[in-house]
Amino acid sequence: MDSEIIVGLDIGTTKIVAMVGRRNEHGKIEILGYGKSTSIGVKRGVVSNIERTVQSIRAAVEEAEDFGVDIKLVNVGIAGQHIKSLQHHGVLMRSNYEQEISQTDIDALTHDMYKLVMLPGEEIIHALPQEYIIDNEKGLKDPIGMCGIRMEANFHIITGQIAAAKNIYKCVNRANLEATGLILEPLASAEAVLSKEEKEAGVALVDIGGGTTDIAIFQEGIIRHTAVIALGGDIITEDIKEGCSIIKDQAEMLKVRFGSALASESKENEIVSIPGLRGREPKEISLKNLANIIQARMEDIIEHIYYEIKNSGYEKKLIAGIVVTGGGAKLKHVSQLIEYMTGMDTRIGYPNEHLSKATDEIASPMYATAVGLVIKGFELSDSKKLRDSLEQQGKKPKQQRSGGIFDALFAKTRNFFDEDNDHNS
Repeated sequence: MDSEIIVGLDIGTTKIVAMVGRRNEHGKIEILGYGKSTSIGVKRGVVSNIERTVQSIRAAVEEAEDFGVDIKLVNVGIAGQHIKSLQHHGVLMRSNYEQEISQTDIDALTHDMYKLVMLPGEEIIHALPQEYIIDNEKGLKDPIGMCGIRMEANFHIITGQIAAAKNIYKCVNRANLEATGLILEPLASAEAVLSKEEKEAGVALVDIGGGTTDIAIFQEGIIRHTAVIALGGDIITEDIKEGCSIIKDQAEMLKVRFGSALASESKENEIVSIPGLRGREPKEISLKNLANIIQARMEDIIEHIYYEIKNSGYEKKLIAGIVVTGGGAKLKHVSQLIEYMTGMDTRIGYPNEHLSKATDEIASPMYATAVGLVIKGFELSDSKKLRDSLEQQGKKPKQQRSGGIFDALFAKTRNFFDEDNDHNS
């Protein structure tokens, strides 16, 4: 059994989750424990209050440590409306035609992508190769072992604000932890809930969180489009609060326990009684009225989702349709409403695709990102071990080292953090 333990830290708008996992002898992930706390310093997926976020991270990590693990290193998710994506083409000229293309060449080409000039205040988070072209032979997914002089690749590049990444690092460090990876949350969620076949066939992953709705579109096993919509479950709760004249906690409870995304599924005469404040009369809420409020806002969110799917250019190529996950996927009849509005097959994504065994609680859509961060953590760890072994064999010079996908961002973000410490000391 793989004794290495990986921790995923999902810093969400409504909750912070620390998920601890290890890999069993069959390559499946076994969840050893997890901790969850209310997120009080995050707005729309972005840290808005450092101290409060640190408190929430500590609370979640301490709860996870109750399962008998000591947590120091974490893989952290990044989300928020500041996330953007673009396509770019990269070229690498090789000196030796005879020598086979290796992981070193792929790393070098990927590393070059991090040198692209971004808008001020923006940084590349991921440079994801889509397909390769070797000496004008197109559509190659894995060129390792081939021969050729001119190696090209189309990249899906995901950018975010430096300040947002920097604030995540600050929170993690102040909670006495170290971030080993910074991973886009919809990519993590996709890893947890999508099958390989779905990614091949074409699928849109929709992760409805508290503050944002994240979208990742795959086709032929390749990431094609990512987007973040600044609407999520919290805005539905706000609408219920306003529409029913109740406090936020009661609105959230109503949504979770009695909410439905389809008003037509609610009976006219169903009423739920909410306790009054400070001795006031209880308030009676019609479940039909509640569903009308939820459906109106949910339709708004789905319109944004459908716009992004059409905007990607892959709407007609998504054979596997839509997979909806995140806390918002727990809302009753949400998949039916999405199907009705988009005409696309829709299923709820549970994060048990790669788990050896999962309790009903862990296999809830609300833990998709946290489970995905653990899975991504193992991928990162494997690629690091591969690069280290190449270095030891002398196949790769030290200065060439690129985390494939992440090291360039880490180096810069950590430098920022170190500068901050210098100023503060």
